Amino acid sequence: MSSLLVFPGQGAQQPGMLHRLPRETVNEASEVLGEDALLFDSAEALQSTRAVQLCLLIAGVAASRQLAMAPDYVAGLSIGAYPAAVIAGALSFSDALHLVSLRGELMQQAYPQGYGMTAIIGLELATVEGLLAQVHSVDTPVYLANINADNQMVIAGSDGAMKAVAELAKGCGAGLAKRLAVSVPSHCPLLETPAKTLAEAFAKVQLKTPTLGYLSGSRARPVTQPDALRDDLAFNMCRVVDWRGTVQSAYERGVRLQIELPPGAVLTGLARRVFEQGTVIAFDGARLDTLQALLREEGSRQP
Repeated sequence: MSSLLVFPGQGAQQPGMLHRLPRETVNEASEVLGEDALLFDSAEALQSTRAVQLCLLIAGVAASRQLAMAPDYVAGLSIGAYPAAVIAGALSFSDALHLVSLRGELMQQAYPQGYGMTAIIGLELATVEGLLAQVHSVDTPVYLANINADNQMVIAGSDGAMKAVAELAKGCGAGLAKRLAVSVPSHCPLLETPAKTLAEAFAKVQLKTPTLGYLSGSRARPVTQPDALRDDLAFNMCRVVDWRGTVQSAYERGVRLQIELPPGAVLTGLARRVFEQGTVIAFDGARLDTLQALLREEGSRQP
């Protein structure tokens, strides 16, 4: 049996999230960036894509360090891949901070307004793809962005195109079509250009072979070579997230304990649809000693 730490993506952010964490990691981030990281998590600051992504990176690393126990696997949804790579020993925290700062700026600059992401719940993948085909055009771009579960998808594109797809989805019986707190059209071809710019920055950074199993959220399988990991991190902003496949891949590899790092518990809810046996739990709301005991217990079951 194995354990997995998962790191959430944009949309999970909460005002004050860094103020609830141990200060050592937050202070380290402030020193690396040359600015006070505690200013990133105000409601006003979280309107910035850069601030949101830095908060999620810092929170994931800080909470993982607080656990002080290594899992067997790590995986992250979108920006969550960066703290996952840090905890896997493949990317330094300092390099991750600089890369995520650039990532957020590039994404925000590419689409400062008029674009975003919308969750559609209650429809299967084929149905959503059919609706996208009806609406998508050069003037009304909209794409599949996330496969979160069998009946939970996320689309990305222009405001008007997403609204049109959402109306069609409701007509097809979707239980919910909700605009997410994401101001850029992530995980689709609209972000190919900023991804290429980020890849140029990645070429100057040293990555190491992960010391833990690193599961790619877009490929839904382990990535072990530094060059492949560099590609995975740089281009995940413009690739579809297959979170359903990632969690299924972990389960098939023997994972029976999933712990979701702060903030929130969205990934915990999604994992319950896949885990037929085992435990899924969110760091937020759980006692630290309880999480550590679960990790020890799962580790003792290793063959």
